[in-house]
Amino acid sequence: MLKKLPKENMGSSNLGWLESRFHFSFADYRNHDNVNFGVLRVLNDDIIHPKSGFEMHPHHDMEIISYIVDGELTHKDSIGNSQTLKRGEVQYMSAGSGIIHSEHNTSSSDDLRLLQIWIVPPKKNLQTLYGSYEYKKEQRENKLLHIVSSQDGSAAVKLHQDINIFVSELEEGKILEFHINEKRQVYFIQIEGSSNVNGIILNYGDAMEGTKEMILDIKALQKSHFLFLEMLDS
Repeated sequence: MLKKLPKENMGSSNLGWLESRFHFSFADYRNHDNVNFGVLRVLNDDIIHPKSGFEMHPHHDMEIISYIVDGELTHKDSIGNSQTLKRGEVQYMSAGSGIIHSEHNTSSSDDLRLLQIWIVPPKKNLQTLYGSYEYKKEQRENKLLHIVSSQDGSAAVKLHQDINIFVSELEEGKILEFHINEKRQVYFIQIEGSSNVNGIILNYGDAMEGTKEMILDIKALQKSHFLFLEMLDS
């Protein structure tokens, strides 16, 4: 079963320095009927304007992925990590018993757009993990790139939770297939452009839930940039 989630129906916020689209209940967007999809708890499509960002703040018992869409993200944390990430690159944290970090757009002129993805860990107080991976454009051009997996998986970025994340930048007219195993489900985000997924048209910012499906047939209707998460059926 496929359920399209138009961006117009999502929560939103504009704080001046930060513009956000909330896929799930978060901050001032309170929706008790839309709290999660399986172990996916938060998916925020954020635009951080120049010379601004999130000051030091804590996280615990959550696995957090930042996928950079445009601009540059500068990260610092309480365990000594500091770096700047660009388009298509991934930052990850498994906050475990606790970590404090900041995220900034230090550019004086360019916006930063990123997807903030929060995954519920399989249990509390797990080992704290932090890292990043500088994926290259050619790795996701006209193919599926596996960017996140569990510790037992094959992706360069590994979390504690049993989840997989894939991305692609697909040229107009190109087609990809993804086979979904039994008792697994997917959450699909159209980051840029538009796609036809199993007959459903998704435009910039739209999303889709897929449960009890066997395959995703993805066709780029124009140059298409998308990401989807694959996880146990809830």
